[in-house]
Amino acid sequence: MRASAVGVRIVLPGTFPGGDRDMKKRHMDAMAIVHTYGKPDIFLTMTCNPKWEEITNELLPGQMSQDRPDIVAPVFYGKLEAMKDMLLKKMVLGVVVAYVYVVEFQKRGLPHAHFLLIMDSTYKLLVPEQYDRLISAELPDKQKYPELYAMVVKHMMHGPCSALNPKNVCMQDNECKCRYPRPFNENIVQGKDSYPVYRRRDDGRRAKFRGKMLDNRWVVPYNPYLLRMFNCHINVEVCSSIKAVKYIYKGHDKASFSIDQPDAHGNIDEIKRYVDARRVTPPEAMWRIFGFLLCANYPPVLQLALHLPNMHRVAFNAQADLKNVVSSENASKSMLTEYFKANKKNTLGQGIYCTRIFPEASRGRRGRSSGSDGLSVFK
Repeated sequence: MRASAVGVRIVLPGTFPGGDRDMKKRHMDAMAIVHTYGKPDIFLTMTCNPKWEEITNELLPGQMSQDRPDIVAPVFYGKLEAMKDMLLKKMVLGVVVAYVYVVEFQKRGLPHAHFLLIMDSTYKLLVPEQYDRLISAELPDKQKYPELYAMVVKHMMHGPCSALNPKNVCMQDNECKCRYPRPFNENIVQGKDSYPVYRRRDDGRRAKFRGKMLDNRWVVPYNPYLLRMFNCHINVEVCSSIKAVKYIYKGHDKASFSIDQPDAHGNIDEIKRYVDARRVTPPEAMWRIFGFLLCANYPPVLQLALHLPNMHRVAFNAQADLKNVVSSENASKSMLTEYFKANKKNTLGQGIYCTRIFPEASRGRRGRSSGSDGLSVFK
């Protein structure tokens, strides 16, 4: 190793969308929002349906949806924008004062989005009786609502797993990690650790799903209006903890592998050969090529780097004269100091909130790391 390389570390900068530092920064931004507006009220997951007419109508003879990621990505983006319009403008679930969402991609490639919604105080879900107004965990009446019934059976049934299918992917240690089948329950109640136990009546309704007859115990909670409108898997749940914020910013799935190639002396160092890698599916590649957002939040958050007086970072050209750099008027300025000056001169900043200090994500250019603290500021 060259002596000049000692102490130099090249990292993936926080400006790379979807990178570890980018996700960490967005997680801290979301926590700043939660710190001011309170915990999220609704957790919503929307998954792409490869059978949407907008996709199937554009396929050539013999093609399947996985053959055309250039169609899947923009169609899901359009559906996602329509969902945002329904939630934030038409307020189908109530008035939303703050939100965050993240777009992820399944192992098989299909995109899905996680939403966390913080509702206005008049639309908070405070008692179990309010949950039934937005969320259902039962099969609808097949005679009254045949289309909705078909969509629930197609998109909102879990498994089957447990005794019906012990080898299902959700099984861990002979138990379903999603806790299905859920018990029957006549009335919605607040369960253990504040998690709601949705109403699942033993009303005799059954549906054949993947060769098994399933009842209400296997229904994934959903909102009938949104399910009927978008015709895809849309899981809607009451958010009981701020842990959901960490869940949606967990980052991408990763696969680990090792390259067992001996060195010049014939030794194999498994630690040095251990490599973390990530496979980018075709729909995700198209999503990035089209420039669609992977994450968003409202209200917007800006992290200001904290520093002691005259101890801030200064960027300059490598060929610049250091005396000129130090004497420059801009050298004494930083985003933090200018923020304070702006608040002294005018009242525009009175509607901007500052929240607690969080460790700042790496914001250095050209991949160099930064370890300063940050002050989250948002309107």
